[in-house]
Amino acid sequence: MQHNFILRWATMSDHFEDIRAFVAVVEARGFAGASERLGVAKSAVSRRVQDLEDRLGSRLLNRTTRRLSLTETGTEFYQRSLKLLADLQEAEDVASKGASEAVGRLRISGPMSFGVLCLAPAIGEFMRGHPRLNVELVLNDRFVDLVEDGFDMAIRIGHLKDSSLIARRIAPIRHAVCASPNYFREHGKPNTPQDLQDHLALLYSYADGRRTWQFKNSGPVDIRSNFRCNNGDALREAAISGCGVARLPAFIIHEAVAAGKLDVCLTQYACDPIALSAVYPSTRNLPAKVRVFIDFLVEKFGEDPYWDRGIF
Repeated sequence: MQHNFILRWATMSDHFEDIRAFVAVVEARGFAGASERLGVAKSAVSRRVQDLEDRLGSRLLNRTTRRLSLTETGTEFYQRSLKLLADLQEAEDVASKGASEAVGRLRISGPMSFGVLCLAPAIGEFMRGHPRLNVELVLNDRFVDLVEDGFDMAIRIGHLKDSSLIARRIAPIRHAVCASPNYFREHGKPNTPQDLQDHLALLYSYADGRRTWQFKNSGPVDIRSNFRCNNGDALREAAISGCGVARLPAFIIHEAVAAGKLDVCLTQYACDPIALSAVYPSTRNLPAKVRVFIDFLVEKFGEDPYWDRGIF
């Protein structure tokens, strides 16, 4: 009887590994990427997916020389496989280290500048306390589909449009108008938002499309600009070089302000902060690794984040 149980368990375990290989191929968009992610030979990944299709009697992937795509059956099977593997991972977490331990793979999506300046250092600190955790951080200033792209969670700034996601506030994000000290000496420092009409503004492509800046206790201000960029770090460097005034999140400029490379103005007119949030797909049981990491970020950043000090 014990021999039969071992055989059944080995078969079940092998089936799970086939499913893991299939999910990895979908997420990595190919067998080569899945091979690298799983740490096994490409031929082994291909064999596991073929065995899975043979066992199911259905084709899950359309294969061409240029790309892979899911069949209709494959799409449904992929969604069910994600839930199955998530439930299995949660069971393993609880069984091996308890509900409060962060173990396994944590795949995070985050915005570019915040990811480089704040999130990556925080992840490094977190991982030192959780050595059994493997993290993949993907940075992109455009929103991604967490479920379709295989993310456990995302860090997002601003209004959250996707109501199917669960969100938890981590910290406030405040914006400040800034320029180099030399620029302000040459052109004067604005005392009111309306004074900005006499200055050239450095614009963030994703937010300043109308060339109008909003302020608290003041009407909207039309601004002039001859420079626009889709990256906050580049705008900061342009401001440091004296190209004009920029309105940027405090987390992007706080080190430059502390170093005397940038001055801020009009902080008394700053709009109410927007939210830095952690979002994750709705699930009956939130994986411990996600919950513990979000708790860490809330404690580390909080309502008085370090990047606001010295600016507001």
